[in-house]
Amino acid sequence: MLKNYHGTDLFMNFMTQKSSDWIVFKRVMASAMPFKKLLILSLSLAVLITPFSIAQPFLVQQIVDVNIIQGHKDTLYWMAGLFIAVLVINVVMKYFFIYITSLLGQSVIKNMRMKVFQHITHLKLKYFDTTPIGTSTTRTINDIEAINSVFAQGVITIVADIFTLIAVIGVMLYTSWRLTAIVFITMPFMIWASYIFKEKVKVSYQKVRTQIANMNAFLQERISGMKIVQLFHAEKREQESFRKINRDYTSANLDSVFYYAVFFPVVELVSAVSLALMIWLGAKGYLQDKVTLGALVAFPLYLNLMFRPIRFMADKFNTLQMGLVAAERVYKLLDKSDHIQDNGAIVVDSFHGDVAFENVTFAYTEDVKVLDNVNFNVKAGETLALIGSTGSGKTTIISLMNRFYDIEEGAIKIDGQNIKSYTLHSLKSKIAVVLQDVFLFDGNVLENITLRDQNISVEDVIKASEMIGAHPFIMQLPDGYLSKVSERGANLSVGQRQLISFVRALVFNPDILILDEATSSIDSESEQIIQHAIEKLIEKRTSIIIAHRLSTITHADQIVVLSHGKIVEKGTHSELLEIKNGHYAHLYEKQFAELSV
Repeated sequence: MLKNYHGTDLFMNFMTQKSSDWIVFKRVMASAMPFKKLLILSLSLAVLITPFSIAQPFLVQQIVDVNIIQGHKDTLYWMAGLFIAVLVINVVMKYFFIYITSLLGQSVIKNMRMKVFQHITHLKLKYFDTTPIGTSTTRTINDIEAINSVFAQGVITIVADIFTLIAVIGVMLYTSWRLTAIVFITMPFMIWASYIFKEKVKVSYQKVRTQIANMNAFLQERISGMKIVQLFHAEKREQESFRKINRDYTSANLDSVFYYAVFFPVVELVSAVSLALMIWLGAKGYLQDKVTLGALVAFPLYLNLMFRPIRFMADKFNTLQMGLVAAERVYKLLDKSDHIQDNGAIVVDSFHGDVAFENVTFAYTEDVKVLDNVNFNVKAGETLALIGSTGSGKTTIISLMNRFYDIEEGAIKIDGQNIKSYTLHSLKSKIAVVLQDVFLFDGNVLENITLRDQNISVEDVIKASEMIGAHPFIMQLPDGYLSKVSERGANLSVGQRQLISFVRALVFNPDILILDEATSSIDSESEQIIQHAIEKLIEKRTSIIIAHRLSTITHADQIVVLSHGKIVEKGTHSELLEIKNGHYAHLYEKQFAELSV
């Protein structure tokens, strides 16, 4: 009973996998519909190539049997010219077939790559919190590139090979059923070897795809964190880790190479045996006038045409299968609905600036609440300061305001409307955030400020830079606003990167300004420049400031003290100092004492 159960279970798994493959295959082919003309043309060429391929050995047979044996020398040159013409046409058609199928594949994956990237940019931050960057890179580049093989080396070329195989067998039977029967003696061995090869290589290819994803994730993480690796002298340990990943990847590739190294010599052996049997038995047939000399000469060419598709079809089926495996991974990513729903209908050009958190509760995971029943109000033009220890929920509050995550309970309102009522563009275009960890892209200073927004002029950028006090330092760079910025701004100081990020926030003219530890990495001189600019900016903008340095928020209209996701104190600077044994008073006295030392 147990044996039967496992047999049934395996059969159901097999059928489920086949059904899944078929669904993925239909989706991949559907992605080619925008390029229907290329698809039809490639399939047409796959059919048209067949007669020109099998015409060559047929013409050889006719030349031998008619022009040479029967002595019709008058048409020999004409037949030779026809043979050359057929050969040239076949070569030209194969060129266009290869080019068009590759063009079709590249066109499909170009669209798909854009679709995947667009989808990734709209996913919730939770996806990026739990998914290694290298995995997303693999899906966007390696896996999508593998889908190209479905068209360039997979389904269309298999169609061409099947047409050729059927046509060759038909012509062989028409030419000499005896020689065809001889060839078919070895056919079961060829089919069996091809099937074993296909199954073994399929497993090894799946291992290769998995190891590629592991290697990409490892490299992305280590290269991004190379400063930490070198600071803690972890080079040798990371080299050992990479050596293991690299060894696993190499081993997976060598497995596939092994099966290729076994399969193709076996195919050559079977082909050689078929040819030997055909010559031996075919020669007897010729001596007995049962087989023509032309057929005997042409059949090795037919044999090559027949075995060639069989020999490569197993490999092409594996290529198709791996393309479908890659496509399934890509579609799993595309099918993720884990993105912020943009169902808001309210479109606004500007916010008045009233912000309210009403009984807001939020958790990144179900068992740990990061915010627990948080309530506060900020009137338009006021400044709210958030303080608290690490993990108290300060950064989470600004993430929720920007709808990077959606809350479980309560409501967040701007100008009396739930933020979900606004379109995402309306919401995010009027809220600017300056983070402590500044991220700059590879490009120049101007591009990093405008983020390539064509609506922002150079004059707007210069005006914002002058307001914030960043203009002098930018003009001291080799090419001013066109100066090169390397990846993550590695060629700039921490303070310079922070100033650029501040200008980037201001140039979008926000109605609500959020500063998340924006001055924590700035030197004293730069901090004075930014503080002066902040004081002017917050006069007409609603501002929310997160800061460890309490001296920078004494001017705030309201200070909220957070602890373990709850508000423990709320009030102005002077009001909070009057609370005996209060959290804020304790922190302020501690920092003041440290500065006095």
